[in-house]
Amino acid sequence: MAVAITPLSVSGRIEALDAIRGLAVLGMLLVNVQSFAMIEAAYINPAAYGDLTGINRSVWIWTHVLGDQKFITLFSLLFGAGIVLFAGRLDDKGISPVRPFYRRMFWLLLLGLLHAYVLWHGDILVCYAICGSIAYWLKTRSVKSLLAFGAILIAIPAFNFWLFGKSLDYWPQEALDGLLLSWNPGDEVIATETEALRGGLLDQMRWRIPAAIKMQTFLFAIWFFWRTLGLMMWGMALYKLGMLRGSWPAWSYLLMAIAGLALGLPLILAGVERNFEAGWTVAFSMFFGWQYNYAGSIPLALAYAALVGLFAMSGPASVLVRWMMPIGRMALSNYILMTLICSFIFYGHGLGLFGAVERKQQLIIVLTIWGAVVLFSHLWLRYHTRGPLERLWRRFTYGLSRPMPESS
Repeated sequence: MAVAITPLSVSGRIEALDAIRGLAVLGMLLVNVQSFAMIEAAYINPAAYGDLTGINRSVWIWTHVLGDQKFITLFSLLFGAGIVLFAGRLDDKGISPVRPFYRRMFWLLLLGLLHAYVLWHGDILVCYAICGSIAYWLKTRSVKSLLAFGAILIAIPAFNFWLFGKSLDYWPQEALDGLLLSWNPGDEVIATETEALRGGLLDQMRWRIPAAIKMQTFLFAIWFFWRTLGLMMWGMALYKLGMLRGSWPAWSYLLMAIAGLALGLPLILAGVERNFEAGWTVAFSMFFGWQYNYAGSIPLALAYAALVGLFAMSGPASVLVRWMMPIGRMALSNYILMTLICSFIFYGHGLGLFGAVERKQQLIIVLTIWGAVVLFSHLWLRYHTRGPLERLWRRFTYGLSRPMPESS
């Protein structure tokens, strides 16, 4: 007798995973808003554009310290955990998860390509679809091997940039000129990008498509692929260990939170200080200065996850976890929704505020969008069991012809 393939029931969801995912999707906007609001170079070099004094300096520092790479790390860990959960559920029914999983990755890839080339070049879904397709075949490895091999992969981008920095004296002049222009663009480059993104959709896409291609080829090859795949492997391991399922005792979460904060925060703050002391030069900050945050972001992200696990067990604080769950249950819908809102605010088909909003105003915009996302998530799930894009994604994953009762 054939067993029907149906999505995971709402009652079968893991609260800790949903709450951490909700924290991650909100936190990502804290960092991504700068990519929507300012020129591309400002994301990696805050001195390249805009005011970096007073309140704007403080906003950048604490956004960088608490947000940059931390929430995308959480998302990558959760994606790895989700692979194990997805495959395990179908395996338990005696059904091979291979075809449903790869249909799932195909539709995620397609959505990511549309997102990247039409709406925003900073898309991460394409990277997740590719890395997830590889990570799937590693899900049965032992916890020890997942952690060890994942650590090696995570270290590769750091080694790549260290090697680039050490070899800088041997670069041809043309390559050095291109590097300097990308790090600290001149007025002409800034004007070109600003004019394009304040223009209509076709004008935007003439700029956006090359930027997205660079993200999905060169930067993917030297950075995103290795770190994302390595973190997915760690997510698989942490799920198997019970950490991401909320099944550890409270003292274990507390110990991980303390250790993560103690390791991550001092390292990241030291990097901020070193970069400002160096004057945000390309020779130091691009290749060496960013490595403080690259390393420190992982223990700090684990501390965030541990705090969610701890709050889930602790009476009054568990209310916050339940408040975050709807946001995480609709993470894909909310991720795209935030892009739609930001693209309307900053790009030419909407208000056209690109390049005209400083970091302190960006923070106000983020807080306002957070409020809208929270309200949307709670109201939507009052009447539906899944977010709009989540429902479509599951339909395409399991086949349009299969019955999908609302309660499943």
